[in-house]
Amino acid sequence: MSLSMYSSSVPVFLHYLKNLSIILKKGADYAAEKKIDEKVLTGGRLYPDMFPLTRQVLIACDVAKGCGARLAGIEVPKYEDNEVTFADLQARIEKTIDFLKSIPEASINGSEQKQIKLQAGQRELEFVGDYFLRNWALPNVYFHITTAYNILRHNGVAVGKMDFLGGQ
Repeated sequence: MSLSMYSSSVPVFLHYLKNLSIILKKGADYAAEKKIDEKVLTGGRLYPDMFPLTRQVLIACDVAKGCGARLAGIEVPKYEDNEVTFADLQARIEKTIDFLKSIPEASINGSEQKQIKLQAGQRELEFVGDYFLRNWALPNVYFHITTAYNILRHNGVAVGKMDFLGGQ
């Protein structure tokens, strides 16, 4: 059995975004339990020149929805990027999950050689579909979710590897 572009993208994004939601819930619960202003955690960084937790979540969501949309040949939804609380971040994840679930499987399958162009800062990047998925989108989603996890873990939230990996 070979893997399709759809099965290699949307279900993977859904799995890891749901895990990110669980990790963020643990962060919110920790802040409430310890009576910490949640913005201390949502604004937390691993290093001063790195993005804070909020931006890590936004980027993970943006890469996932952007990949799904580009592979399907539909317009990438634009979100306002005004999230600051755990509740805001949870809503962003849910909106992204809902969008990904709305993409028909048939519109992504067969996109291995689809030409993909995107703007990354000042650079315009060009890919073919399978390379874009395997070497750009998936690693970016993993990176930003891992960084969000690390920010919370660094601040004392009891998350572990299985929170990142999730269940079957």
